[in-house]
Amino acid sequence: MDTTPDPRRWWGLAAIGLAQLMVVLDMTIVNIALPTAQADLNISDADRQWVITAYTLAFGGLLLLGGRLGDVVGRKRILIIGLSGFALASAFGGFSQTFTMLIVARALQGVFAAMLAPAALSMLNVTFTEPKERARALGVYGAIAGGGAALGLMLGGALTEYVDWRWTLTVNVPIAAIAIVGTVLFLRDHGIPGVHTRLDIPGAILASGGLLAIVYGLSEAEQNGWGSTLVLSMFALGAALMTAFVLVEQRTPHAMLPLHLLRERNRIGALSAVALTQIGMFGVFLFLTYYLQGVQGYSPVRTGFAFLPMVLGMMTGAVGISARLLPRVGPRRLMIPGLLIGASALAFLTQIEVGSSYWLHVFPGLIALGLGMGMTFMPSMATATGGVRGTDAGVVSATLNTTQQVGGSIGIALLNTVASTATANWIADHGAATPAEMAQAAVHGFTTAMWISVGAVLLAAVVAAVLVTIRPGAPTHTGATDGQAAGETSHAGMHA
Repeated sequence: MDTTPDPRRWWGLAAIGLAQLMVVLDMTIVNIALPTAQADLNISDADRQWVITAYTLAFGGLLLLGGRLGDVVGRKRILIIGLSGFALASAFGGFSQTFTMLIVARALQGVFAAMLAPAALSMLNVTFTEPKERARALGVYGAIAGGGAALGLMLGGALTEYVDWRWTLTVNVPIAAIAIVGTVLFLRDHGIPGVHTRLDIPGAILASGGLLAIVYGLSEAEQNGWGSTLVLSMFALGAALMTAFVLVEQRTPHAMLPLHLLRERNRIGALSAVALTQIGMFGVFLFLTYYLQGVQGYSPVRTGFAFLPMVLGMMTGAVGISARLLPRVGPRRLMIPGLLIGASALAFLTQIEVGSSYWLHVFPGLIALGLGMGMTFMPSMATATGGVRGTDAGVVSATLNTTQQVGGSIGIALLNTVASTATANWIADHGAATPAEMAQAAVHGFTTAMWISVGAVLLAAVVAAVLVTIRPGAPTHTGATDGQAAGETSHAGMHA
């Protein structure tokens, strides 16, 4: 097999980046448009959450299956199918005339996102095999993965205010079209001659069912509380199905998720750090959006652009710092400082009050948070996806995406509960008869919940310090291609 690097691989990275950007955008781009869409389609307050939940359920529940499909069918093929399906689902959603049509479109977006997201990351891992090049490519990818949500808020605000809320969905069509052309022209699959992987049907059913139950339980916890019968039942069902999944995978020769991949301490440390940092990130997006629009009176587009400093910080941390230093200093010496900077930024943002200056009390925190998270995401992704055989690249990428999705879902549900409780307690203690007092109560809830984000990011720093032990230059990941990996044992690449 020809292992010569493709000279067009950097153009291929642009296609991979667009695919990832589209997936991350749709986590937040609809949020700002939701009130307008609700009024246009006569959606009730009780039902509007499904515009978000339909996407996250399908996406989070089917990621492992989507990742393994890429390994079995071919990652380039699955990436093209995912991009095409996502574009069609987005167009369908943009032309929705009823609530049902919109929900079906959002669920289909989630299904195809679960195919294209792990395919895009695994294509990156097998396309860029030289350590320094891979670090640069992952830096770009990490910046997109971390900053895409903020870009979604900006783009969603601009489209909603100046064009129409429907464009928050149909904007994916031209993005997907460009990504498909780039994929066809500039990316190539790296198959292993003579190696055939079959799809683990029982594992796929159990994993998808378990993740669907857990993500659904988390979404309902936000609405109904953690102690509701439905939430507890979903958690119990999810735990039972995932336990059965582990038992099945231990006995299956063609496991959907080879369990040896989760026995490596560096990978576990990186995945845990990613999950914990999602709590901090989603807390900022959630509460600062409420704060800027509901308390400070910002318009949708102004709210979106208020997050621009975070994107700039993310690009600097991921591309300007981590991508340059990772091959020399290793992931641990980037992750720990990045997480401490991120936790400090979150602590700074807990000091906001009604009437606080954006430039003095929000802007510095967003810049620092973006910088810290950019320094963290890129080495975390490199560590989580490194050192695997080519046949497992898709499912490992899907595991990373699943960790991000479940971490974000936990963050939203947990932080909303904490904020609501803190607001109610403040009102009970102080009373809130005027709009100004209600705003003060809401900000108290936001800042109280953001301290949970601080704790989660600090815990991520501890996890990274204890579990991530890769030394600079150690062969934890050589970027082994499928051809190189073909003759390796199931535990090959588990260096460190």
